[in-house]
Amino acid sequence: MAKDLIKHRAEFQAALLAWFDVSRRRLPWREEPSVYRTVVSEFMLQQTQVKTMLPYFERWMAALPDFAALAAADEAAVLRLWEGLGYYSRARNLHRLGREIAAREELPRTPAEWRELPGIGPYTAAAVTSISFGAPVAVVDGNVVRILTRLTADARPFANSGEAAKALAATADAVLNHARPGDHNQAMMELGATVCTRHNPLCTVCPVREFCAGARSGEPEAYPRLAAKVIEQVSVIRGWCWRDGRLLLHRAAGTARRLAGQHELPTAEQLGQTDDAVMRGRLLAKKKRGITRFAITEFIHEVDAPAGAAATLGGELVWVSPAELGGITLSGPHRRWVTELLATERR
Repeated sequence: MAKDLIKHRAEFQAALLAWFDVSRRRLPWREEPSVYRTVVSEFMLQQTQVKTMLPYFERWMAALPDFAALAAADEAAVLRLWEGLGYYSRARNLHRLGREIAAREELPRTPAEWRELPGIGPYTAAAVTSISFGAPVAVVDGNVVRILTRLTADARPFANSGEAAKALAATADAVLNHARPGDHNQAMMELGATVCTRHNPLCTVCPVREFCAGARSGEPEAYPRLAAKVIEQVSVIRGWCWRDGRLLLHRAAGTARRLAGQHELPTAEQLGQTDDAVMRGRLLAKKKRGITRFAITEFIHEVDAPAGAAATLGGELVWVSPAELGGITLSGPHRRWVTELLATERR
């Protein structure tokens, strides 16, 4: 089936771009394009939907409008602007990238050069260079995987989207419009986000329906065939310790692999207690969230201050007043939870 799509690639390219030129969303990095704005948008869109990241993008640009401003910012300020988007390694890599690019006399222009930079993989390198410099290289993300497997009725089973992306890279390159590679790549991503969606694809209004073997089969949602994710259920017991107008929080070490330098409500272990001991306290909240393959339920119980607690405890447990919360970096869910609980439990 891929051969049929490649055979008709000129017609496919024309139909795709004609639709994109008229129907594309007016997004800020498209309306005021620059390499920097493209880079920031691509980092933010990893693991995050457009509608979620838009306010973060606008706030980021107001504070850090270019690579020089990003390079000059300290990490705490960068993480504070990122707070709520999650996957904070993206922010740290973007910060490192900004410093490296700001130190150069000129911007790298090829995918190979970009892949040498912090946080840049094949997808981001292709997106940035095709959009900003017209590099003839196709992007392959989850949207493109979905579109290509449906267009070609590719029934191969894949362990995950990453494996599928590698398998479909040659097809993506074969149908790439070399005259407008950046627009072609954005059009593919736009099509997957707005028309060729994971569930209930809008086949009747799809601009490339005539080329789609999946639509002709009557079962476009059967593609791609990805192995089901195994979701692991996890429970976390946390303590809410309020004393003398201050809240006890755990601050991750600056060298931590995840959440470095960020604050959260402490777990029972971080408080030096067992889960059972903390759970004897009054249950204040039960919160649920998902991270990658984990479905996490967090129980927040009222607890007394650990023995010997003073201004700080080993540098990891810190007392923070409500007035100080705005100046520290909290993980997104914890800021919401702390705000909610302060409104009801503060005394």
